Amino acid sequence: MSVAASIGSDAAVARRPIPVRVLWVLAGCAALVALAVVSVSFGMRTVSPDDILAGITGHDATLAQAAVLKRVPRTVLAILVGAALAMSGTAMQAVTRNPIADPGILGVTGGASLAVVTGLAFFGLTGAWGQIAMAVVGAAIAAVFVYAVGSLGRGGATPLKLTLAGAATSAAFVSLISAVMLPRVDLLQAWQAWQIGGVGGADWAKIGVLAPVLGIGALLLLACARGMNSLALGDELAAGLGENVFRTRLISALGAVLLAGAATAIAGPIGFVGLVIPHLCRMLVGTDHRWLLPLSAMTGAVLLLAADVVGRVVAAEEELQVGIVTAVIGAPFFIWIVRRQKVREL
Repeated sequence: MSVAASIGSDAAVARRPIPVRVLWVLAGCAALVALAVVSVSFGMRTVSPDDILAGITGHDATLAQAAVLKRVPRTVLAILVGAALAMSGTAMQAVTRNPIADPGILGVTGGASLAVVTGLAFFGLTGAWGQIAMAVVGAAIAAVFVYAVGSLGRGGATPLKLTLAGAATSAAFVSLISAVMLPRVDLLQAWQAWQIGGVGGADWAKIGVLAPVLGIGALLLLACARGMNSLALGDELAAGLGENVFRTRLISALGAVLLAGAATAIAGPIGFVGLVIPHLCRMLVGTDHRWLLPLSAMTGAVLLLAADVVGRVVAAEEELQVGIVTAVIGAPFFIWIVRRQKVREL
C-alpha cells in the first residue's frame, strides 16, 4: 500500500458519519477541560476546590492558592504547545505524504533548537520574541534542507529518504548545539534544563508572545485543510482536480514551521507529539483534515497536559519534564508505526 493511500483521500473519509466525528470532538473538549482541572489541582502541594477557585481568580493569600496561581499559566502553555506540535505533525505528514513525519524526526525541532542556542550564546537573545523569531527561521531552514536532501536521487522525496535525511540532520544539529554551548558555562545549566523540553517555566508574558504566533500558524493550516486532502491523492491528480499544489504545500509547510518553531522556542524540543497524535486521530475521525486538524490540536493538548501531570505526580520531589514522558510514550509507538507501514523505497 502506498504512503498516499495510508493517509487517505476525501472519497474515503466522506463515508465516515459526521455525528461520529462530532462526538469525538466533544469527547476531546471534555477530556481537555477535565485534564486542565487536574493540572491545576495536582502537584507537590495538594489543594482544595476553594483554593483552585481562589487561585484561578488571582488570589494568593495561602501557599495552596499561590501554587494554583503558578499552575494556571503552566497549564495554558501545555495546551498551546501540545496543540501546536500535534497540528504541525499532522500537516507535515500531509505535505510529505510520509506517515512517520514529525517535527523532531524531520529535523525541524533540531533546527529551531540550534537557532535558539545560537541567538542565546552569540547575540544575547533572551526575550521571547527574539527566541521565537530565531526558532522559526532555524526551523524553516532545517525543513527546506531536509526536504532538498530527501528529494535527491531516483524517486524524489520518499518516506525512507526523508526520515534518514531528518535523522542525520538532527544528529548534526545536536553536535553543533553541544559545540556552541559547552564553552558557555554561564548558560550551560539553563540550556540543559531547556533542551529536555518542559512547561515548568511558564508565565503570562511568554504566553502572550507565543499565542499570536501559534494562532497565525493554526489559521494557515486550517485554511489549507481541503488542499491537504487533495495532496494525499498525489500531485498530478490534485493538480487535475484544480488544486494549486505548490501554493498548498508552501502555505501548509509555513504553518507547520511556525507552530513547531515557536513551540520549541518557549518549551524546548519536545518529541513524538506530532507523530503519535495524527495517527490516533485518523483512527477516530478519518483523514479529512477539516476534522483531523482541530481534533489533533485538542488531543495533542490532552497528551501534553497528561504528560505534565504524570511527571509531577510520579516524581513529586524533582518532577519529570514532559519531554521525557512523551519520549517514553512515543518511542514504542514510532517502532510500531514503522513496522505497520513497512516504510521502504518507492
